[in-house]
Amino acid sequence: MEKKNTVRDGIIDLLLNKAAMKQDIADYSEKVFEHFKEITKNELETLAKTVSDDRVRMKMEEKGKHEFRVSIGSDVLVFQLHRNVFRLPDDNPLWKTPYLEQNGANGFFGMINIYNFLAESFEQNRMNDAGYLIGRIYLNHEERFMVEGKGQLGFLFRDLANSKMNDDIIRHILQVSMAFAIEFDLITPPYDLVQQVSVGQIQMISSDLQVATGKRLGFKFSAEDNSVY
Repeated sequence: MEKKNTVRDGIIDLLLNKAAMKQDIADYSEKVFEHFKEITKNELETLAKTVSDDRVRMKMEEKGKHEFRVSIGSDVLVFQLHRNVFRLPDDNPLWKTPYLEQNGANGFFGMINIYNFLAESFEQNRMNDAGYLIGRIYLNHEERFMVEGKGQLGFLFRDLANSKMNDDIIRHILQVSMAFAIEFDLITPPYDLVQQVSVGQIQMISSDLQVATGKRLGFKFSAEDNSVY
């Protein structure tokens, strides 16, 4: 008779529960991301019926399965689906809420990041230009979601326990992201930061100075900051 292997049993339990749960989140996140693509195409088509000025950028470009870019006016919104599943850090206040206390699996998320860049940064291949994370969407195994970000993205979608994603919400998130990007203008960089340029920078782009450009939105998300509160 084979001796009971508690370590193996623990591995089996993790595979049947935790690993499967993470895969459910990943699958659901990809499904939501595909809906974002479809609704973005529809929204741009709707806008184009009213905004007929050819100088105003309105297009979408898919960059593989996990990224697409939306050119809107002088801006580009980059939507990226992260391929990994994340757990909220232990010190996050959400762990004190009934929804997470009842089931710790609810604190694992797939993530869609939304970045804002200047359109000309991509068109002129200006690699030094800065983009900003303006929002990120969290999706869990119960198909609940929440959003953190700047502007309306920072407060409209915070009720994790009671929020389920649907096409109307996706459209709202997209519209709010577009409006936020368009409303914030390019800020002149401090003179002291741009008073010197190198020969290489001058020669890089004909008469265009290769100086880092970006919107200064007055905030940043640290790469190590996983807090949503």
